[in-house]
Amino acid sequence: MTRTPPPFDRELAEPIREIRARMPMPLTDELIADRRARTKAGELTDDEIRRGGAFELVERTAGEVPLLICTPTRSPGPHPVVYNTHGGGMVAGSPRTAELAEELERAEELQLAVVAVDYRLAPEHPHPGPVEDCYAGLVWTVEHAQELNLDPGRVLVSGNSAGGCLSAALALLARDRGGPRLIGQMLQCPMLDDRCEAPSQTQMADVGLWDGRSNRAGWTALLGDRIATAEVTQYAAPARARDLTGLPPAYIDVGSVEALRDEAVTYATRIWLRGGEAELHVWSGAFHSFDQWVPEAVVSRTARRARADWVRRVLEASR
Repeated sequence: MTRTPPPFDRELAEPIREIRARMPMPLTDELIADRRARTKAGELTDDEIRRGGAFELVERTAGEVPLLICTPTRSPGPHPVVYNTHGGGMVAGSPRTAELAEELERAEELQLAVVAVDYRLAPEHPHPGPVEDCYAGLVWTVEHAQELNLDPGRVLVSGNSAGGCLSAALALLARDRGGPRLIGQMLQCPMLDDRCEAPSQTQMADVGLWDGRSNRAGWTALLGDRIATAEVTQYAAPARARDLTGLPPAYIDVGSVEALRDEAVTYATRIWLRGGEAELHVWSGAFHSFDQWVPEAVVSRTARRARADWVRRVLEASR
């Protein structure tokens, strides 16, 4: 069977070559500091988060877990909530990166609050540290919804890459612990399976922004010697879940030219087979997080519109 990758979209092919030329790849332990420095350099300022007064920004802590709370100023509330778990391969990332900018763009359009969690990172803090931080922040947000002018009955989780993994895990945890009732889970190019066995992992072993080798390195940082063993639970790697019933509607999207493609497709399929709701988009010719890196490409604009439209439909269904 051929392992030749699909072609990149015409508007994405040159940008991904340029990105890989200036970013050392694949991820290794030695490059974690580099990734964290890049995160820091790209963080949004408070003024950028406020978007010209569209949002009020406050910072709180759920125990010791920092949260950024962005509340619309142009509608009375209580506001539905997007609870955002950032990406970064489990080893880097920040609640203040370009992912937050995209969440705020949707939130301003739909008048949603955004709560972004600053969870601890691997390898210093392996599983279950990151997901438990995210869950603590989610529970705190719902418990304090009234004082924050939030609607505790209309909360959806959203994340990109490692954040997509954590959002999927939050949906499982909330179900299994009798926690907050979520109205949706938006999983963008999610890391879901620590076993790294899907064909796209090999096909894109050294292709794109988050290639197969980087993906294995991220999972290893999170799990150490537990990676791909029976010790890994569904709350670390949601693809391990045997039961996908009782979950909130899912939006799953991924690029056709990325290592995470096949596990995302499989996860959506397994939700459908259990009678659940999942909307799946495989963006032809797209690499990992393509819309953040090449925002004006047609496929990027189409993807952002599809996500916003799905959130709108989920909100309407939750009334």
